[in-house]
Amino acid sequence: MNEEGDLEKESSGYAREDFWTSTKNKQLNFVQHIKTLMEVGGRCAIVVPDNVLFEGGAGETVRTNLLKQCDVHTLLRLPTGIFYAQGVKANVLFFENKPAQEKPWTKKLWVYDLRTNMHFTLKTNPLRRGDLDEFVKLYKPNQPRAKRRGNWSEDKKFDGRWRSFDYDEIIKRDKANLDIFWLKNDSIEDSENLPDPEVLAQEIADDLQTALDSFSAIAAELKE
Repeated sequence: MNEEGDLEKESSGYAREDFWTSTKNKQLNFVQHIKTLMEVGGRCAIVVPDNVLFEGGAGETVRTNLLKQCDVHTLLRLPTGIFYAQGVKANVLFFENKPAQEKPWTKKLWVYDLRTNMHFTLKTNPLRRGDLDEFVKLYKPNQPRAKRRGNWSEDKKFDGRWRSFDYDEIIKRDKANLDIFWLKNDSIEDSENLPDPEVLAQEIADDLQTALDSFSAIAAELKE
């Protein structure tokens, strides 16, 4: 390939014939790469940052195809403060690879929010296996997903961290956005229920660092 062709390929992103789209986003390329490695019937639980759930353009293309070609059945929203890299907001996406068909394979996405009003740190309050007990119980491993139930109170109002969304609901969201949350953030709504100052300060620092990293990445691309 000539120099002009090389530059064009670099500007358009990492292109592969077995990918749904070409993009520079490494996280989106990782998701596409994992999909190509899976056999029909294969199961996957993949850790992805928030931008994979909401980014437009290539992100929307990847999500739309993933929802159609795989059974994307569960999303675990992870809390902040559990990774050594500060400010990381990540999720675990569970899906199964399926054979080709015209209709989308995803019927219902179950979401567990382990982030809202949850405060963890690596040293003073690390995430432990017991913190995942409710999720595992509701996930019902090795059981048909038809047996899953949401958290509903006696007055039939939703009250919990676990709920489902039909495919039609998801695909109608702007850019097929999977960054779904519904719980009230108590630290914002109730000033008397704020986390410890150390935790609050670290969360603010993490958010600022994440924003700085994002702007630095944009600045680097503009220089190129």
